[in-house]
Amino acid sequence: MELDVELIVFDWDGTLMDSVEQIVTTMQAAIADLELAPRDAEAIRNIIGLGLREAVAALYPGEGDALVQALAGRYREHWLANADHSRLFPGVVETLGLLRDEGFRLAVATGKGRSGLDKALEATGLKPLFDATRCADETRSKPHPQMLLEIMDELSAAPERTLMIGDTEYDMLMARQAGTHPVAVSYGVHPPERLRTHEPLTCLDRITELGDWLAECACGNAVATAATRGLA
Repeated sequence: MELDVELIVFDWDGTLMDSVEQIVTTMQAAIADLELAPRDAEAIRNIIGLGLREAVAALYPGEGDALVQALAGRYREHWLANADHSRLFPGVVETLGLLRDEGFRLAVATGKGRSGLDKALEATGLKPLFDATRCADETRSKPHPQMLLEIMDELSAAPERTLMIGDTEYDMLMARQAGTHPVAVSYGVHPPERLRTHEPLTCLDRITELGDWLAECACGNAVATAATRGLA
């Protein structure tokens, strides 16, 4: 398979940041604050990747906007107070740095809110590596393609030259609807068999495998070939 890639868009939680368990415990704390019927870890894991309001509405369908706003607010307060508890997956910094140095444009499309993403980017030092970012409180939530379309429009990137890398089926669906190439990672929220139903180009077991996979697909693309040396 030959690819000519110029833009690589990453999901954040579960793809670059190992934050899934913190999201689960944060949501459970917010639920307890409001004395709502509890939701187990699996139910909460299933909504990771959606925008916060959409996630809350999925956990408590039909409860009305007041509850959605209240629970989203409590979640946001808990998260911002403990945002530094999560860490990047091994190899993320090195992989992104090499890709950026060799000319790939990088972006983030996330279900996080802007305040949460900005805090994470500041804490990790990754902000300078990304040409664009979009959050669910700025545009439509995944799996709607709007945030990905806005990133490509901002960077004048063609869909056929764009990869969307994520750990949930919401990322895969968004990529397909935006006309981009979906790439899955197996170490996040949704299991590989669920991701593969959406026919991603590949399913990576580590983020550091991205380099070797790009090299295999580059077919003479000098930028891709140079960027992938030493990533795995």
